[in-house]
Order: sequence, then C-alpha cells, then structure tokens
Amino acid sequence: MALKDELLKPIWHAFTALDVDQSGKVSKSQLKVLSHNLCTLLNVPHDPVALDEHFRDDDEGPVSNQGYMPYLNKFILDKVHGEINKVEFNRMCWTLCAKKNLTKSLLCITEESAFKIWAIFNFLSEDKYPLIIVPEEIEYLLKKLTEAMGGGWQQALFEDYRIGLHRKQNGLSAWELIELIGSGEFSKGMDHTTVSMAINEVFNELVLDILKQGYMWKKGHKRKNWTERWFVLEPNMITYYIGEDLKDKKGEIILDGNCCVESLPDKDGKKCLFLVKCVEKSYEISASDKKKKQEWIQVIRTVVEQRQQGLPPLHKEARRKRRALRQKALAEQREIEKMMKDLQTANEAKQQELETVRKQLQEAAERASVEAKRLQDTHLQLQKRFMLDLEREQMIRIQMENKVAEKSSELEQNLLRLRELEDLYVQLQEALNQEKRARQEEENARYIQERLLEEEATKRARLEKLHREQEITLKTTEAEKKELESMRQTKERELQEAMEQLQQLERDRVKAREDYQIVRQKLDEAACNTKSWQKKVAKQEGLIRLIQPGSKIQEFITHWGPASVTDAEFKQLEKQWQEQKSASSK
Repeated sequence: MALKDELLKPIWHAFTALDVDQSGKVSKSQLKVLSHNLCTLLNVPHDPVALDEHFRDDDEGPVSNQGYMPYLNKFILDKVHGEINKVEFNRMCWTLCAKKNLTKSLLCITEESAFKIWAIFNFLSEDKYPLIIVPEEIEYLLKKLTEAMGGGWQQALFEDYRIGLHRKQNGLSAWELIELIGSGEFSKGMDHTTVSMAINEVFNELVLDILKQGYMWKKGHKRKNWTERWFVLEPNMITYYIGEDLKDKKGEIILDGNCCVESLPDKDGKKCLFLVKCVEKSYEISASDKKKKQEWIQVIRTVVEQRQQGLPPLHKEARRKRRALRQKALAEQREIEKMMKDLQTANEAKQQELETVRKQLQEAAERASVEAKRLQDTHLQLQKRFMLDLEREQMIRIQMENKVAEKSSELEQNLLRLRELEDLYVQLQEALNQEKRARQEEENARYIQERLLEEEATKRARLEKLHREQEITLKTTEAEKKELESMRQTKERELQEAMEQLQQLERDRVKAREDYQIVRQKLDEAACNTKSWQKKVAKQEGLIRLIQPGSKIQEFITHWGPASVTDAEFKQLEKQWQEQKSASSK
C-alpha cells in the first residue's frame, strides 16, 4: 500500500464524520479546519489563498463530498514527503470520527484499544469506498489476536459467524469490527489486560511496522561495557532506546542485504549472545533467555532476506498475496458468470431454433397424418416386441446378479476360512515351539539328575571304603590301638563329612526331582496344547495328523542309584551299617 493510500483511509473516516447541511454539503469552515490540521500533521505548507479559491461559495463549487478530493490530492497529499508521525495523524482523524460513530457503552475494551483496532482496520480494509473489511481479513485479524493472547483458535465459531455475515453483507465497517472485537465473542475467558496487550502487539506489527521489541543487553564499541537497552525491530533497521517509552534514542542498526546475524557462545559472564554483522560495524547483543535469542535471530534473518530479495515486510507481503488470491477468485467468478451468460444467450438462440423446427414439424405432421397412424401401429408392435425383449433381458440380468452375489458370498467365506486357517497354523507353530522348549528343559533337568546320581554313587563308594578301612583298623593289635584310635577319629570325622555331603546330595536330588516334575508337567501341558491344535487343524483341513510322543513311566530312584535296590533292601543295608558303626565306637 502506497503512502497516499495509507493516508486516504483515515482522512475518509474524518471527512465522512463532518456535519452536512440540509442540501447534503459539508460547510466550508469544517473543510478549512480539516485541511489545516492535515497540513500541520503531514508537514505540508499551508496555502490559505488556494483553499479560499478552491472553496468558493457558489452552487457549483466543490464544497461537497465529491469536490474535496481534487483539492486534497493536489494541495496536500501530492506534497507529502519524508517521515510523518503515523500515530498522531491517525489519532487526529480518529478524534474527528469517533465522537459520532463509537458506542462506548457496549464495549468491554478501552477507547485506546478501539483506536488501535480502527487503525488496523484501515490497514486491512479493501481499497474501495465506503471502506469495509472482508471476512478473510477478519479471520486473519482474529487469528492474530488469538495467537497474541495465547489462546486457541475456534474455527467452528468463526465459520458460524461467517455464514451469518454472508447473509447480511459482504464485510464489516470499522465500527462494526470494533463492536465485534469489543463484544468479547472471540476472546472469552481472557481478561481485559490480555486483550489490550494483544491488540497493542498486532497494532505495532501491522500499523507501525514494529516486527519485534524488548529489552536486551548491548556491548559498547568504545568502553566494551554492557548496558540494557530497549530494542525495536523495523523492516529496515533496529533502533535501541534507554527505555520502552522510546523517548531517549541511543542508536540504530541499519539492515540491508549485506547484513547477517549469527549465534555466539557465552562469554564475559553473558549468556544467550548473538552478533549482528553490518558492513561498517558489528553489534554483540545478549538476550534474556534462549527462546528470546532464537526469536530475535530468526526475525532478523527474515528481515535481511526480505531486504535482499527487495520484498516488503512479511505482513504487507502476506496482505498483498491474500488480496491477489481474492482478485484471482473474483476474476474466475466473473469469467464463470460470463460463461454462464454466454451459455444462456446460446440457449435462447437454440430455443428459438427449436421453436422454428417445432412449427415445421407440426406442419409436416398435419400433412402426413395417415403415415403417422401407420407408423404408430408399427411403433406399437415394435414397442411390444421391445417390452418382451426387455423383460427377458431383465430376467437374465437378475439371474446373473444372483449368481454374482452367490459367488461373492462363497469368495468371502473362503477368504474367512483361509484367514482362520492361517491363524490356526500360527497358533500351532507357537504350541510346537512351546513343546520344543519344554523338551529342552526336560533334557536339562535329566542331565542334572544324572550328574547328581553319579556324585552320590561316588560318595557311597567312598563311604564303603571307609567302612572297610575301619573294620581292618579294629582288627589290629592293641599296641597299635592308640594310633588306630587317632586314625579312627580322623576317619570318623571324614565319615561325618561324607555323611553331610551325602545328605546335601540327597537334598539336591530331591530338588532336582521336583524340578524334573515341573518340567515334565510343562511338557505334558505343551503336548496337550499341541494335541488340541492338531485336532483343530485336522477338523479344518481333514489332512493333518501329528504323531504325539508317548508318555514315559517314572523311574524309581533310590540312594543306591536308579532302580538298583528295593525299599526293603535299602532298609536292611541301612540297619547293617548302623550296627557296624555302633560296634566300632565301642
């Protein structure tokens, strides 16, 4: 949007708010006051002679809504050059129009927030008069405000509002937009302070071109000391002040295509550092935290890229793209309307041709009534024949549809059965794997039991040997009795140790037997599962037959080895050993 277009919209609001007389014209005194204020705020030299000459008091003079525009363009807007205070200019126009149009009692926002919404409206409204803001721009503004407030966008609520808006009008005026935002319909649950801060943030970005601002620390170029400054990022520069009131400006960083920004490691006790490199100087800056640092780096890089490509700021470029899309859609709609109009014209021509042909056919029908009757009889015969053929084809079609339905049902049943068989095969494979693992555990338990039995046999042989040696020792001479007694005690201790080891082996053997029983039970369960799945698969297929391993008879295990003696023989041997032990102790 050019500077002239930016100025015209606030002036239009101020001009339309002026009082008119009974003839519908604005008084010359009001136009003089408005023109004088505009010249003062826009730094344009005031020419009272040209003003009086332009506003002559005659019936054909330009003292009307239409006649003020030539003077405004020629003597004021065409002479505007350099920087102007946008806020003061907008506030003057707002003061003139708000008194007549703003309804304060219905708003839950401050008058200052209403002024900022009015200025945002002038930025987003269409370049047509009377000014309105279309639903697409309303949605964009409400989304920006919702993001600034930290809330969630309610698309469904806006769609309902859009439907109601389309039924009434194509867009909203500035005062209707202020009423919509001030009603709180799209800011429920937010306090007034949060809403005002969000409006101020969007106002700074869209109207004042302030892309980002905040406190950061800056390193000096001469003293190399760190001072806190309020930084303001605009589309072409970064300005820094002592405080956020923007009264005491301390310097500026001009951003062009040759600038760049990069992150720096922490140093000098400062964290979250980054460097802005320009052609003449480099600026070291410290943000308050890592998030702020990344936000500043990203937005500065975006500004530099926009400058390199010669593009306007992002929010202005986005507005241009949205308008281009709307213009494209409008052009397509007009093209469709034109095509529909052409089709309607062609249809009317065809209708006329058909009417002419109908008249010709009617005349021909009157001349050939006899032929028509004959053709009618022939047509009736052909129609009967056609009806018979049609009925026969319908019967054939119904039969084919029934066959197709049967085939489809059979196919679905086959597919279902195939899926069931695949599931059964998977479950059978799992059962076989479980049986295999159970057999492996059984083999391991059997191996452990055999090892324990071998150790028990070895200990038993050693015990028998000790018994024999003890009997030989008892038969020695009395002279060797003391020495043999000592040896006997030693052997007794060894025998006691052997007995303890034998008891420990007995406990290990019992535990191994219990483990063997558990493994055997798992094996039987796995075999049962296998057999169950075999039956299921055989029932489905009728072909699979698995050979189930037979059960094993549990072996009888004693202290003397697997099935080496009976219980009676074992008790007799144990009694003899006790008697021998008692005789040796005497």
